[in-house]
This record gives sequence, C-alpha cells and structure tokens, in this order.
Amino acid sequence: MYNIELGMPDPNKIHDMIILGGGPAALGCAIYAARFAMDILVIGKVYGGLIASTHIVENYPAITSVSGPELMEMFRDHINSLNIQYISDEIRSIEKVDDHFVLKSYFGVFKALTVCLATGSERRKLGIPGEEEYTGRGVSYCATCDGPFFTDKVLAVIGGSDSAAKEALFLAKHAKKVYIIYRREEIRAEPINKKRVYENKKIEIINNTNIVEIKGDERGVKAVIFDNDQNFEVDGVFIEIGSDPNSELAKRNGANTNDKGEIIINRKSETNIPGIYAAGDVADSPFKQAITGVSEGVIAAYAAFDYLKNIKIEY
Repeated sequence: MYNIELGMPDPNKIHDMIILGGGPAALGCAIYAARFAMDILVIGKVYGGLIASTHIVENYPAITSVSGPELMEMFRDHINSLNIQYISDEIRSIEKVDDHFVLKSYFGVFKALTVCLATGSERRKLGIPGEEEYTGRGVSYCATCDGPFFTDKVLAVIGGSDSAAKEALFLAKHAKKVYIIYRREEIRAEPINKKRVYENKKIEIINNTNIVEIKGDERGVKAVIFDNDQNFEVDGVFIEIGSDPNSELAKRNGANTNDKGEIIINRKSETNIPGIYAAGDVADSPFKQAITGVSEGVIAAYAAFDYLKNIKIEY
C-alpha cells in the first residue's frame, strides 16, 4: 500500500536512504534523516512494529502513559508533518549495483545509496490454544509494559532463561504471586538472578512442566492447563521464551550477525557493509526498548548523512 497523497515512488530514482521497518527505530531514523534534508523512503511490512500491540506504554520519556497504537499514531503524525513517504511492503532482496543498492519487494523495485535495516523481531510463541485469543487480555510478552496492570494478581511466567527470571522478579513487585513454569529441571538464569528468584517469597518455580492451553472468558485469562491435565488458576500469563530477529534479509546480503541472529553494529549503527546500517530489535544491542531503538535509528541517520557527504553527494 502506497501513500497516495505523496504519489507513487519513481522506480528509477536513487534515494539517499531507504529505511526498512515500521516501528520506532525505523521512524526515528526517518525523522532525523528528513531533518538532514535527505531524500528518503520508508518501507515496512507492518506499521508500528511490536510496540503497536502493547496495551500501555509508560516508559517512553516525556509521555507519562499512552497505548502502543496511540504512540505509533503520534509517530505517524510526525512523519506526515515532514512529508515522509511510508510504503506498506516487504523487501525480498538487496543487491549492490555500482554505487547504490537495488531493493526488490513483492510490488516494486527501489534504489538507494544507503539502507537502514530496522526490521525488528518476532516474539516466539508457544503455539497453544488460547494464546492468540487472550493476547492483550491476560497474555503478554512484556512484563515492563504490562506488569503494573496486574497488581495483587496471580501470574505465570513461561520460560526458564535469565530473561524469564528477570521478568518474574519485576512482576513480583506488583503481583500477589508469580509462578515460573519451566519445562526442565532447573531454570537457566544467571547465578545472581537465580539467587534472587529463590529468595523472593512471592515467586515459586514449577519445574518439569509445560502448559498446553490457556483458558479464560470475556474478561481475560483465568487458568492454564498443564501437560498432566491439571487446571491451574492464574490471572495472567507472561511468555518469555525468546524472540527471533528479522535478520534473514541482512544475512543474505552478507551482514555479520551474532549467535542470536542479531545484526552486529558499532557505535554508529554501521554494519560490516559500507552504506548499510541497522537499528532496534534486529541489531545486537543488549537492551531492547523503543527509546533505545529510536536512538540507534537516529544515529544511523546521522552516520548515513556523514557517509553521503564523504562520497560527495550534494544536497
């Protein structure tokens, strides 16, 4: 889908930068690139990214409380005010041709001197009945986003990693009781976090157990079903079994990634490929938040602006 008000993109035009993604990192990059008077185009598979499915955001500076969709509408207003063109599409390949990159999507071909990959990540799902139905109504993938809404409730954290332990510790600040439900004998948290979990009287670990279904009603989650058929009552389910970066496109183009599949970047958001940058959840930064993704996107815009000056591009 194209932004008709700004017209159809010229397939022969070589943009200064094409930004891939629809979340805060991509749009943060776009806003600053536009302010640097760069000729840009934003191409995103889904506008808003993961944060658009977050019920409430209360950790974005200067905004006390806002829903994920509302925040992304604010981003939309901002990019529209700068006449930034956003296209709903998915790039399938990137190829270096002479001094520029050629990007091919399902619906067109685009050209740019630089590219920012802000394609985000996808939460791993349990793939069980009730998970999708109750997402946003008791099923969550982000404790810092949704934990405060479960004050004095009974919660389940699914997973056994260090991230799951930290999620449980955070939720215990709000909840009456937190159960870590893990399919193996012992959680795999870092020693300090494992110690904190065991010492927290609000947290209890249920080992060697899988959940096979999430049950509820029109008001939300009511229980989970274990693989021994036990009906276990909870008010919320936080799934922390990891996420996968959307980095396949980058890998196919030769970008270096770490063992998690995240694109490796430096302090300037540069990848190992000159002219290609990465930002947000797809990159290898350890802290995944909207504000840090925006920061990386902004840095990518500045680095690309500097790169273009060095190759003597006139604005």
